[in-house]
This record gives sequence, C-alpha cells and structure tokens, in this order.
Amino acid sequence: MNFSQRTAWNLAENDLSRAIRSARESGRDLIDLTVSNPTACGFHQPSNLLAHLADPAAALYTPDPFGMTTARSAVAAYYRDLGVTIPLDNIALTTSTSEAYSYLFRLLCNPGDEILAAHPSYPLFDFIARLDDITLREYPLHYDPNADSHHSWSIDLAALAATITPRTRAIIVVHPNNPTGNYASASERIELQQLCRDRNLALIVDEVFLDYNLTTPQPTFATDAPCLTFTLSGLSKVCALPQMKCSWIVTTGPEALVIEALARLEVIADTFLSMNAPIQHALPTWLGQRGDIQQQIITRMRENITTLDTRLEQTSAHRLSMQGGWTTILRVPRTIDGVSFAAAALARDVIVQPGDFYGLPEGRAVLSLLTPTDIWRRGLARLPID
Repeated sequence: MNFSQRTAWNLAENDLSRAIRSARESGRDLIDLTVSNPTACGFHQPSNLLAHLADPAAALYTPDPFGMTTARSAVAAYYRDLGVTIPLDNIALTTSTSEAYSYLFRLLCNPGDEILAAHPSYPLFDFIARLDDITLREYPLHYDPNADSHHSWSIDLAALAATITPRTRAIIVVHPNNPTGNYASASERIELQQLCRDRNLALIVDEVFLDYNLTTPQPTFATDAPCLTFTLSGLSKVCALPQMKCSWIVTTGPEALVIEALARLEVIADTFLSMNAPIQHALPTWLGQRGDIQQQIITRMRENITTLDTRLEQTSAHRLSMQGGWTTILRVPRTIDGVSFAAAALARDVIVQPGDFYGLPEGRAVLSLLTPTDIWRRGLARLPID
C-alpha cells in the first residue's frame, strides 16, 4: 500500500514509554506526576454539567460556518471580561485548537511555505504542519536565571527575524508558552506586531492558558493591531473541558486584511462545518461558569508549587521560573548512576517527562501542576534529588 509521506512517522515506542508500560504491566504502583488531563485530576465540575447538552433546540440543524450566533456571543462575552470588544463576525468556532491551526495554515500557506514557532514548546505543530504540507521553522526562547521571574524567559527577536525567508507566512506565539510558562512581554508584543506588519506576515497567538497566571492578569492579543492577528483559545483549558471539543479563532488587525481573511476562512469553515449543535447550545452556560474551575486549578497550582519549592530546598534540583500555564520545569541531574533522570525516577516508581520531549536541553524534567496534592507530595518525596 502506498501511504502518504505526510504520515510516515516513526511510530516505534521510545525506551521510557516502553519501560513505563512494562512497569505497569508488572503491577507496580506508579506515581504519575505528568497527568495534564483536568478531568482526571479530581477537580469538581457543576453537577448539571451534562444537562446543558440536552437543549431541545439542538435537535434542529442550523448550520453556520463560523458557529451559531448565541455561541459566538458567549465567546464575545468572554473577551469583554478581558476588556476587549470583538465583533461576532470576527469569531469562528472550531472543534479544537489543532483544527484551528490547520484552518489557518491552509488559509495562509501554499505547500512548502513556512510557519515560525518557538523552541522549546509543546510538540504539536510538527504534526499539523506536516499534514498540511508546510514547513515548520523554529525561533529560540532563552532562559536567564538571573532575571526576575517576569522576564526569565524571553523571545530571541533577532534570531526570529533572521529565520524569516521569502516563504514565511506567519509567526506562532503561545501566550503563555507550554511548558515554559512565559507570557509575551509588552515590549515583545510590540516588536512582534511591528515585525509582522513590516514583513507582511500573520501573527497566530495561542492563548489557551491565558487565564492561568500566577502573578497578575496578562492582556490578550485579540485587540486592534498593526498586523493581521489570529487569536486561538477554547474550552479545553478555559473551562477545563477537553472532552467537549470547542475552540475558536478571533481575527483582528487592519480592516482590509481582516475582511479578506474572514471571507476565505468562512469557505474553509463551511467546507467542514465541524461544530456540533449540543456543544454550541451549552457553550454560554459553560463559559459563564468558568470562574469556579479556574480558581480550583489556580489554587492547586499554587499549593503544588509551594510544596515543590519546599521539597527542592537543599537538593540538587531547581525549579525554573514561570508565570502561568499548567506545567513546571525542573533543572535536574542529567544522569543518575548512569541512567537518565526520568529513568532513575521510574526506578523509584515515579513518572516525569524528560525535557527533550519539548525540545529542552538535557537535565530538565517537566511536571504537571494539575497533579492531585496527595499524589504530588508522594511523588516528590521519591524523586532522586537528595
């Protein structure tokens, strides 16, 4: 069978995954410090969560490429709470941010064109870019341990500009980035917008973790800007409902570019008509209830960070500074008794993610701050860092 080269991935199980599977199959009781699925971390959603899917109006099929007006109005209300006004026509609903990225890649790129994304970051864009026949190029994030916690991570703007080629079509910014947890600073925001304007590029901003800041609220990119900007978010993080499959694209920027982009995006959305009616009818209620689950998560994150920092005192490990998001990065020994830190942790029945999964250098481990507090304490106690 002649399968597409787009899907010619190396699907072999890596050594750590194989070791974890073997440990589980042998009956070992593993402590997993990497679970980022909020529905599996003991948070409490409203008891009537699923009742909103039974709205009788969902029995009527009323297709709209960008989504029902009531659903998009709920998204617009979310942004009003953030201090910005978004016209309903500038909001397009999708089933996931992955789908949103794919829509935008097809909107902006011909086969072989390029999109720029930060490194390190979550390894999602590689797969979507390959499926959409475009090239992903990376620009670096730098970590300065001597900077204050708000500026420890920064975008290397000079390197980013040098990465742009005649085939570059857009720059992706994750705000805050995953797993580094850094928001784009005010100065970085201005420079990114000016760079995109001057080079005729689009700016794609992923804000799924925007609400999960540990210091002060950070502004959304979904505002008037000198460049064409697509801001992405969705229920997966905003309401901790990844199973409900609803995300959105907000288009802003110079009026002429926005009009052209929306006209083309509407055809793409109309081709797939992916959003289902029950989710759209439930969206206003779910978004309206987001405050409680967000507070639960932020409280968990802060408690886990406090526990972690106490555990790390007088050890060989160190927590890297972060501003928001659901993950934290540890600087750890590269090897322990001749094996990687992740393998040494597994030998003590603890699962951590090695930093290279995200493109981080050796001697980094990534943990999920969503981990239930009792599991968190037990897992940290077993880490090989003493």
